[in-house]
Amino acid sequence: MRKSYLCLVLILVIGIAAFIIPLFPQSPLNSFINWGLTATALVILAIIAFFFEFEAAAISSKEIALVAMLGTISAVSRIPFAVIPNMQPCTYLIICSGYVFGPVAGFMVGAVTALVSNFFLGQGPWTPYQMFAWGLVGVSAAYTRRFKPDRIWLIIFGAIWGYLYGWIMNTWFWVSFIYPLTLRTFIVYQLNSIWFDTFHAIGNAIFLGLFGMKTIAILERFRKRFSWGIHDRADLPFNLTN
Repeated sequence: MRKSYLCLVLILVIGIAAFIIPLFPQSPLNSFINWGLTATALVILAIIAFFFEFEAAAISSKEIALVAMLGTISAVSRIPFAVIPNMQPCTYLIICSGYVFGPVAGFMVGAVTALVSNFFLGQGPWTPYQMFAWGLVGVSAAYTRRFKPDRIWLIIFGAIWGYLYGWIMNTWFWVSFIYPLTLRTFIVYQLNSIWFDTFHAIGNAIFLGLFGMKTIAILERFRKRFSWGIHDRADLPFNLTN
């Protein structure tokens, strides 16, 4: 069995158990149910699954080096803007990387961005969720390619992810630190961060509007130069190409 499939099986088992066990109040397993820890375990397993997929899909050292380079550049671009509330230029670069190189590469650039930049900005329990959230940015960007979006649609896509990223991070904080876990507390906490998420959305729109199409054109040249995806393996559930 492929390693990524094993991670997916574990995700399924943990997810089902987390919802079934509370239905039996007398079960001793209830003492092990913690929604914050459960969510963290699921997110970490999902990240590991994508790492295994990249390990299986990357054909040459050039592809690995290119993804590592993009992740590092993305991480470095985040650091100078840390003084501006939630202004994240790295999101635009992750979108461009996923758009050009595909879902697995896009996820890897997003995950590396969070991991590397947090060595300078601070590691913590939020890191896996940032890796997961930015990874999903790269994955989703890969599937917009088939619609051939223009500059305006890229701007809209980036603005939407400014809010979606915040929603994912807010959900982590909610399940880990907010009590009780009710629909009301969930909505209130999400609404409290709207202004913060709006900064992220505006930043994404600005960077994609100014640099998005140019960055995609540059990355496309790298893609052609490295013959990215010509040696794709048909058995991969996710491809590095689109």
